[in-house]
Amino acid sequence: MKFHYTFQKVVDLKGNEKTQAEWMLSTALGELQAQEKSLDELLGQRSSLMLSLQNAAQQRTPMSKIIEMQNYVQFLDTCIARKYKDINRAHQEVQHKQDHLSTKVLDEKVWLKARDKAKNIFQQDMILREQNELDEMATVRFAMKSL
Repeated sequence: MKFHYTFQKVVDLKGNEKTQAEWMLSTALGELQAQEKSLDELLGQRSSLMLSLQNAAQQRTPMSKIIEMQNYVQFLDTCIARKYKDINRAHQEVQHKQDHLSTKVLDEKVWLKARDKAKNIFQQDMILREQNELDEMATVRFAMKSL
């Protein structure tokens, strides 16, 4: 007789939910990394522009060009501030997805443990049945020899 767990479909569902939660966390981490890379690029642009602005101030650069560069620095500062907010949101999303995954992992473990317990009970029951059959056979043999 083979072990058949009544709630195997639930166990499978919980496994699928955990896998889906892993994918969602992976996506959130990818988004966070993309936001951080974008921030690094903006910071690099700003740093480069500040060097250009210093050089322009030291040379005889028209004031309109310096003002244009300063305006662009302000624009980059606004973009950088917005990017920090995006990164903060992405961090929160990652944390939310990690919490969700933890819940799904725990849920799956509960069902796997229940299945393992049911399988152990089944195996113990099978061992007991086998032992009873062997005992019965031995009793029958003993009784046959007595006759």
